[in-house]
Amino acid sequence: MNRALSRVQTIAFNKPYGVLPCFTDPEGRPTLADYIDLPGVYAAGRLDLDSEGLLLLTSDGALAHHITDPQHKLPKLYLAQVERIPSEEALEQVRKGVLLNGKTTRPAEVRLLAEDPQLPDRPVPIRFRKNVPTAWMEITLREGLNRQVRRMTASVGHPTLRLVRVAIGPIALGDLLPGQWRDLTSGEIGQIYSAVSRR
Repeated sequence: MNRALSRVQTIAFNKPYGVLPCFTDPEGRPTLADYIDLPGVYAAGRLDLDSEGLLLLTSDGALAHHITDPQHKLPKLYLAQVERIPSEEALEQVRKGVLLNGKTTRPAEVRLLAEDPQLPDRPVPIRFRKNVPTAWMEITLREGLNRQVRRMTASVGHPTLRLVRVAIGPIALGDLLPGQWRDLTSGEIGQIYSAVSRR
């Protein structure tokens, strides 16, 4: 995995729960530096401390801009475990966009999963409430507001208990385990540019 460094490097990382999406923290909390020892790469976008899954890191500033700039509308796919079973009406609200801090979110693609996804156990289990069922939703966003998925599901009455990002544009999490990373191929980087230029 730690092959010789090239001048420009881009990696896919499966960020574990409880890890900050940066390399230093004055409070001493776990960071990317605990998993990645590569000079010059930085996270292209965020994934909060309590969220998990795919994070792209690159030393290529132009690529980072393509990934993070909302004008490119690069789709980001999430799996969200929420409290209670959302109704079709609630799902439709999220699809159309919800009002967050005076701004309506862009339309999202949302569906309820018939079965729980196969994911590694989280080190800190979600809070379990015997009389409150949970459900998994698949949500695709094309913008990146702060804690957007959590705020959207909460706004329609279904707080998110666990959130895992499984794809950014054409790049999928695949079989990377939490804490693992891999280099992106030149072909995959080309696919990212193609994906944003089509929209």
